[in-house]
Amino acid sequence: MALAATAVALLPLGYLLLRTAEGGLPAWWATVATERVARLATTSLLLAVVVTLACLVIGVGSAWLVTRSNAPGRAPLAVLLALPLAVPSYVAAFTWVSVSDLWSADPGARFEGFGAAALVLTLYTYPYVYLPVAAALARVDPSQEEVARSLGYGPWRTLTTVTLPQVRPAIAGGGLLAALYVLADFGAVSILRLDTFTRAIFTALSSGFNRSLALTLATVLVLLTLAILGAEGRTRRAGARFSTAAVSRPAPALDLGPWRLVGTGALALVVLTALGVPALSLARWIAAGSSAGQAWDRIGGAAWGSLSASLLGALLTVALALPVGLLAARHPGRLSALLERAAYLAHALPGVVVGLSLVFFGVTVALPLYQTTWLLALAYASLFLPLAVASVASAAAQAPVSLEEAAQSLGTSPARVFSRVTLPLTLPGIGAGAALVFLTAMKELPATLLLRPTGMETLATRLWSATGIGRYAEAAPYALLLVALAAVPTWVVVRRTGIVPAGATRRRPKRAAHRPADPAAVEPVVSP
Repeated sequence: MALAATAVALLPLGYLLLRTAEGGLPAWWATVATERVARLATTSLLLAVVVTLACLVIGVGSAWLVTRSNAPGRAPLAVLLALPLAVPSYVAAFTWVSVSDLWSADPGARFEGFGAAALVLTLYTYPYVYLPVAAALARVDPSQEEVARSLGYGPWRTLTTVTLPQVRPAIAGGGLLAALYVLADFGAVSILRLDTFTRAIFTALSSGFNRSLALTLATVLVLLTLAILGAEGRTRRAGARFSTAAVSRPAPALDLGPWRLVGTGALALVVLTALGVPALSLARWIAAGSSAGQAWDRIGGAAWGSLSASLLGALLTVALALPVGLLAARHPGRLSALLERAAYLAHALPGVVVGLSLVFFGVTVALPLYQTTWLLALAYASLFLPLAVASVASAAAQAPVSLEEAAQSLGTSPARVFSRVTLPLTLPGIGAGAALVFLTAMKELPATLLLRPTGMETLATRLWSATGIGRYAEAAPYALLLVALAAVPTWVVVRRTGIVPAGATRRRPKRAAHRPADPAAVEPVVSP
């Protein structure tokens, strides 16, 4: 089953290699070995490195503050910090350009280039790091940290030598998703006028109608992805697995003293920057424009198209991710690692390449699927399978294997062990993965433009069409509804991963009189 699921994810890659091989290796090398390709590779890799490092700093720091500190307002901020994931990168880029034009003192200056792209992609990509790291910190066994503190380790030494190594798989996995997202992003870099591989591929197809050049550039993108996967694989082998508590109990929270307000201020600044700029820009578009009324007349059909296609894509993706994630968590080895890594390859391909490959697949192999929502759902599954695999594998890795072994020792068949023990233990990861795929599919643009059935519109396609002709007021209602709908699965992801436990908003009991007032002392934030 895992082999079949991975084969589905690799359909676009197979098409890519097949069409590239038709021209032969000399032609491929003649196209690749140029100054322009080297410049594109340097820009794409540098952008991925800068954004990933920034996402690691913001994501890990935010996750630690909301799960392990006594910074006030952690519960609402834990949810708000995940909401930038609901904002499509092309919507974010449009709104940032609009706001910067409004406030810029130089009329000729424009918000664009490498720095602008790095800032926008960081603000709307860091949740890929924040969510898994916060979930891991919320469920990790706190006993090792308590032992370290009892041996005289300070807060910083405990964090760097005990806490972070325990959640290193989540940090590495989140960084990998952020890097691959940056490599495959098309909307933000196009709007901000930064030449990367994805923009060059789309330009070769739309302006030059040069499919051969576009596919050749895509193969270089695959090679860059393989290099990133190899680096992440070495980090994973060197890191420890998750260490979970046998009995669920809250982890101790570090008393930050006067710095706790600084921590809250830093979290609030990230939230206000990421969510405030789009909100301000969209409100201004609706208030100042005159074409918003046309959007309200057609918004129902676009919303139904987004919901139906994304739901079908999420269900198909989770069904394919379940065997791959369970195999990677329960039976680690070369084969399971190879299948898991292979699922990430298509995730770094631009949506336009995945769309072209499935158009070819539908016309030549699966004609009944062509011009149906099923082919679009297959594209979503190929693009976003790693999101579901990571969620399932993480949940399965933290579920106690001893329960399955106990059921087998009592004579329970493997099928019943799976349905009665393994599946319920993995259900939080399945739900989180489905929600994550659902909201990401709602934002997907290039593959949706190529594969949607004739007459079908989604919020993303309507939004892109309106902004493409400068009708920003018409685009604003689509953008607002798209963000609002995507915020629902984002909330589901936050709740299912345990970042905001039940009762987190209750008043914390006062410290006992005999407890020391040492700032280094720790105390539980919430009761189980």
